[in-house]
Amino acid sequence: MPWVNQEMCTGCGTCIEECPVDAIALTEDGLARIDEEQCIRCGTCHDVCPAEAVRHDSERIPQEVEANLQWVRKLMDNFETDEEKQALVGRMIRYFNKERKVAEQTIERLEAL
Repeated sequence: MPWVNQEMCTGCGTCIEECPVDAIALTEDGLARIDEEQCIRCGTCHDVCPAEAVRHDSERIPQEVEANLQWVRKLMDNFETDEEKQALVGRMIRYFNKERKVAEQTIERLEAL
């Protein structure tokens, strides 16, 4: 999913004009924002942005990993003993392994299209 680096966006509106499904709008700050639900992942915004502010998902992997870790740490606050906390960690590992399998199988099926 493309995203807009707010520090790089100049608010020129080129991406908004070129988006074929009107999935991009200016925020109150005058910067572009992509509506993930409307976006059809055509890549047009990325191609036309003169400031190169429209970025690829892979650049956000470290932030997403950190968000996942913060989520697990917050969940751990609900448990008192180290044993309960380690059991939660085990469940979360199983959860993320399941997410990985879903992604891998989705990729396999997409490659077959």
